[in-house]
Amino acid sequence: MSAQYLLCLPKEFGKISERRWPVLLFLHGSGERGTDLDLVKRHGPPKLIEEGQDFDFIVVSPQCPQNEDWSVDVLDALLGEIIQTYTVDEDRIYLTGLSMGDRGVWDFAIAYPGRFAAIAPICGRVGRNNLEKACRLRHLPTWVFHGAKDSVVLLSESETMVKALQHCGASVKFTVYPGAGHDSWTETYNNPDLYRWFLEQKR
Repeated sequence: MSAQYLLCLPKEFGKISERRWPVLLFLHGSGERGTDLDLVKRHGPPKLIEEGQDFDFIVVSPQCPQNEDWSVDVLDALLGEIIQTYTVDEDRIYLTGLSMGDRGVWDFAIAYPGRFAAIAPICGRVGRNNLEKACRLRHLPTWVFHGAKDSVVLLSESETMVKALQHCGASVKFTVYPGAGHDSWTETYNNPDLYRWFLEQKR
């Protein structure tokens, strides 16, 4: 099974033939599942692109089918397709997602920890299986975000994973928004520091 997805290339893409580009893979939340790709533009980088923002990444935003969760196998196949099709810098592949997409980030990164240069999971459930395998990410720069007043996915989900990563000696940053509920992604994705941080990381 293959995923349908939104793709946005940087404005300078293709102008310098030998240039290889970083990739930002964005995983949406449960409310954007389905077959209408416009739903994926509700939040995160796809929303900003729709509003006219240009990124220094190849931005790939797949859509998860209705009533399903993110599949690591499907995402891995999609990323492989992007690498084969475009001039990708494989040492600068970044992964981020919100809510259900956060869980997808943990699942994908733990399955293939050597594939990414950095990850940024936002306000999602971690899962016991991922928690037990946290040390697989000890060499992967990670920036976790959560709202302190999140009643959909409790802050403790991210806190527990961050502590597990710290116990392994991982390079992990943790941002908690004191006044935010479940929507901790708007402030996160609107912050240019996130994208600067991504581009500073190299596999």
